[in-house]
Parts: sequence; C-alpha cells; structure tokens
Amino acid sequence: MKQSATTFFAIRKTALAVILMGVSAFGHAQGGIPIEKSFPEIKSGEWTGPRLPDGQPDVQGNWSNTIANHNNFTDPQGGIPNEPNPRPADQGPRDARAPSRVSDPVDGQVPLQPWALEKVKEFQVGFHNPVKPEYIEPLARCAPGGVPKSLYWHGYEISQYPGYVLFQFNSGTRIIHLDNKAPLPENIKLWNGDSRGHWEGNTLVVSVRNHNGKALFGRSGEFISENGTIEERYIFNSDLTRYNYVATITDPTVYTRPFTVTIPAKRYTEKDTPNGWHFEVEPATHAGSELILEHYERICAENNGGFGITAK
Repeated sequence: MKQSATTFFAIRKTALAVILMGVSAFGHAQGGIPIEKSFPEIKSGEWTGPRLPDGQPDVQGNWSNTIANHNNFTDPQGGIPNEPNPRPADQGPRDARAPSRVSDPVDGQVPLQPWALEKVKEFQVGFHNPVKPEYIEPLARCAPGGVPKSLYWHGYEISQYPGYVLFQFNSGTRIIHLDNKAPLPENIKLWNGDSRGHWEGNTLVVSVRNHNGKALFGRSGEFISENGTIEERYIFNSDLTRYNYVATITDPTVYTRPFTVTIPAKRYTEKDTPNGWHFEVEPATHAGSELILEHYERICAENNGGFGITAK
C-alpha cells in the first residue's frame, strides 16, 4: 500500500524531531550519518532486475552512502583530522570503526607522493585556522563535491534517460554519457570531470577524466589533479537495495601508484523515514493522489550559510 502525502509528512515531522534530539545509529549526536561499520560484497554479473525501455538496468531512485560523510577519507568514522574537540565516538580503537575507503593498498592509505603528502598535512592543520584561501574546503563555497566525494556528501537521486545516467547531488549534478559521444577536449576541466560509461550486466562501468584539480576527497585534504583518471564500477544487486562503488584512481602527478576506493550505498524508498542527510525528499504537489517524492534542489551561494538553502 502506498503512503499518502499526509502520512508521509507526519513521518517526516517525527523523523526531524529525532534528528534534532541528536539520536543516531551509534547513539550519539552526529545526525545519523553512519549506518554501518561493514558492508556486503556485491559481485559483477548478470542483471536480473527490471529494465528500462532502452535496455538499461533500472536503478533509478534515492541513494546514499552507509558509512560516513566527508570528514575523513581514510578513517571515515574517525572525525576530522586534528579536530581540537573530537567527539568521544571518534576516539578509541581504529578497528572499532568502519574501514578506510581506500581498499587497495591494504594499509588503507592514499599512496601520495612526498610533496602531495606534505600538502595534505598542511591542509589538515590549516583547515582549523583557515588563514589562506586554500585551507577552505570547497563545499563551504558551494562548489560541486567532485569525484568521488559527491557519493558521500548527503544523499542523491539517480535518474536515467536513453543514452544517459544522471546523478542529482546535493551539490550539483553529474551526467554519465552512454551514447558513445566524443569526450570533451582536454582543455575543458570540470569539478565532476567528464564521464563516459556503459553497462556490463549489473555493473555501470565509467571512465572519468578532465578533472579541474580543485575538488578535495574530504575535510582530510586528499585530492586528484587535472591529470588524474578514475575508472569506476557501480555494482548493483538485483533486488535494487544496494550498490558498491569500486573505483581505481590513477594520477602519476600526485600518487606513487594507482589505488582502489570502495564506497557502499543503499537505496531509500517511501517505506524509509526521511531525514536531514541521506533521504532529503518532499511529496510532490500534483493533481493525483499517488505519493511522488521529489529530492530537494539545494540553492547555495558563497557565504550564505553552511548548508545553503533548499527549494521545493
């Protein structure tokens, strides 16, 4: 049975009250962002779920990562590096928290060249006293999140059209071309890069180039340069409840070797309780009685506030 808009609004009101009280999956005030400390592997293979008329696996809907936000790339539930007033939950044994988003190499660290490592360390100190423009995390200036950070900065909606997959992020959009359109010229650089992809069974395979070199992976300061490339695999399970993002990042300008990033995500539906991070939706206003959920459009201008203004 589908929910009515009235029922949905009542649930949303209760959910917001819970969020404001600071109740989370880990029992402390962090907005309910972390959901789990481990996640299942999903193997690439045949797609047995629904398809769209153009043959694409139908993976449309609202999605969000299950581990943590962008505070820390390699210790996702460990808080911002050098935080002067860390939360109790950010302390304690490392193995009590979720693993690094870096799944290869096995130490979970980004294989940065010495100069790049020094730049990251400088940012991690300067972030807490940003006396230089480069110490400001770009999201604070309402810039698009970049790849891969957009996948763990709030929830997002995936829409599909013939020849395209569209990611509607909290901080901008990203189009993945499936239509064999020629890549952009090398001199055009974008926050979210230029994406060209295709489907292999249950896996969306994407090549990303033309980064502008300005985006960071998080408040821990890791980055990719304009010369970097990302080979992505979005591996969906056939019951359309989860996918794992597995990407190889290569950039001889910044890293000593390619490395692999793994980010789990789950799908949200009308059965889930909306919240202020993973599932930011409102019932659409329309002539019918069916509940249609619309993802927020976030309007953000530099210095207008930490999270911008939402539009319905």
